Amino acid sequence: MDNNKYKILIIDDEPQIRRLLRMSLEANEYKVFDAENGKDGLLSVSMNHPDVVLLDLGLPDHNGMSVLHQLREWTRVPVIVLTVQDDEEAKITALDSGADDYITKPFNTGELLARIRVALRRSFKLDESPTFSSANLYVDLNTRIVKSENIEVKLTAIEYSILVLMIKFAGRVLTHNYIIKEIWGIHYSENYQILRVHVAQIRKKIERNPSIPQILITEPGVGYRLKVVAE
Repeated sequence: MDNNKYKILIIDDEPQIRRLLRMSLEANEYKVFDAENGKDGLLSVSMNHPDVVLLDLGLPDHNGMSVLHQLREWTRVPVIVLTVQDDEEAKITALDSGADDYITKPFNTGELLARIRVALRRSFKLDESPTFSSANLYVDLNTRIVKSENIEVKLTAIEYSILVLMIKFAGRVLTHNYIIKEIWGIHYSENYQILRVHVAQIRKKIERNPSIPQILITEPGVGYRLKVVAE
């Protein structure tokens, strides 16, 4: 991936965080803009048209969630939320409000760069591939064939629907509530147990070791992420 053409906007009120992120991103050949508050951040999005926004939730003027809501009124630019360690409620709220991903402070720069690459791949994907593969998993979305270790496995209709939803947003965290509403409807909201049961069954069929999943990953207290793993 040639990073020179990609623009990243950092919206964070901590100068040291902005400095660290700018150094890391520019070292990886991204073009970087930054803003220290929500007002300037929104203006920068409209003027500079970034390809990814890194958004801190704790801003001095606008709440980060307010900035996210305003962005989602007119742009689908990928937004990766920067949040404090173990703030699960903030993560869930941000994801349900349109954030594409989140990363906790303090964070590993390598992990952040990987999350940015995933966001860019999703954003700049011009056509949907009819097949998906990750590690030992292979799915043909046209024929609905699912294989693990090159052996076809049978999923129930609900299990397949969950897997396809995760494939659609591969690399992105989907909250429990989002998955449940998409699969079962709003009346099943917050019935996490029904989701856990089905995820456990899917893992038995697609993971090499279901007790240590490498593809369908749990984000504790938040939801699930379908990880793209090269074989």
